[in-house]
Amino acid sequence: MTTLPPTPLRIGLVGAGPWARNTQAPALAAHPGVALSGVWGRRPEAANALAAAHGTTAYTGEAGIDELFAASDAIAFAVPPDVQAPLAARAAATGRHLLLDKPVATSVAAAREVARAAGQSGAASIVFCTLRFAAETSDWVTEQAAVDGWFTARAEWIGTLFAPGATSEYAASPWRREKGGLWDVGPHVLSVLIPVLGDVTQLTAARGPSDTTHLILRHTSGASSTVTLALGAPVGAVGTEIELRGEEGTAVLPRWSDPVGSFRSAVDALIDSVRTGEPHACDVRFGLRLTELLAEAEEQAGE
Repeated sequence: MTTLPPTPLRIGLVGAGPWARNTQAPALAAHPGVALSGVWGRRPEAANALAAAHGTTAYTGEAGIDELFAASDAIAFAVPPDVQAPLAARAAATGRHLLLDKPVATSVAAAREVARAAGQSGAASIVFCTLRFAAETSDWVTEQAAVDGWFTARAEWIGTLFAPGATSEYAASPWRREKGGLWDVGPHVLSVLIPVLGDVTQLTAARGPSDTTHLILRHTSGASSTVTLALGAPVGAVGTEIELRGEEGTAVLPRWSDPVGSFRSAVDALIDSVRTGEPHACDVRFGLRLTELLAEAEEQAGE
């Protein structure tokens, strides 16, 4: 078992790309309960620049990973999922706690290895599914999970990341282009539907235009849900909505903002789990379940 670390919690950041620069690093550096213990990047120039911006140490290369682990109590990840998974398993095996990005991996075997390593070492873990930590949506999910009698749900997460003329820096992400909306935004939708309607007992998936994936899900509560996921929709089609219908009427997911604040809440959750030893509902085991469902959907849809 891991031992309780001193205060503040020393968290190292693996990744120095746009997501790390825009979200993780600012949240970690400003958190009163955290000491940003270093930044590791595959590109030395990016790691150096991000570390300098937040007054911490830059690490690169294979030896740099081990040095960052040695300087940290926990590791946050902002790298592609199939880079994240083996490094996270390695970190957990050394007793480091994990603040993972979604999805944990794009293969069930890799996600299972992270969960196994964390379980064996007693590492606390959080998977950063934004809607479970954003101020506007986290309480809503908890409130709807306490309501009985949901009959059905409809979820649409339709993005334009790959639309002609799109300017987001995340469009340059090779893994997002390869895996599409199913793997990038699917975890967000499932992280809302599962705590409210129950785990998925039956799944049907089909492809639509561009990278679109359609899902029909049956849940342990008996409710069903339909899901549409895409990153390559035309600009006029963009939109995100999750709607629940049941005995008490209709509930619609509120809008959310502030990814830095949302990540700060995920850090709070990790610190609480480390201090108490109690697992969080959105831990690596939940991340493994998401990977299992997404892999099943991918296979069915023939992607």
